[in-house]
Amino acid sequence: MTLVVTRDVPPRYRGFLASVMPEVAPGVYVMPKLSKGVRERIWTVLSDWWDAMPGGSILMSWKDESAPGGLGLQALGLPPVELADLDGLLVVRRAATDSDGPSQEVASSHRS
Repeated sequence: MTLVVTRDVPPRYRGFLASVMPEVAPGVYVMPKLSKGVRERIWTVLSDWWDAMPGGSILMSWKDESAPGGLGLQALGLPPVELADLDGLLVVRRAATDSDGPSQEVASSHRS
């Protein structure tokens, strides 16, 4: 299952994603069976557009056995996130902001 979530992006992104994946809720696109090649081409288009007109955020997630928790994750925009395995618990690691104090990274539990 591939999932793409957009927030505050120009209509161009949403139109493109809706042409290749069903939009099941505003800004949420899913595809139960999407090949790695198609997923990578979609991400290339989104990344290229992001370089030309950044704004908002886009997150793509898919099943990836080699990634922590078996979940692949790519993100454009803020906040930048990555997944980490913390003693068997899948957590989202975000870069610290100035208001977070001296710590370089902040981990929060992943909840469904």
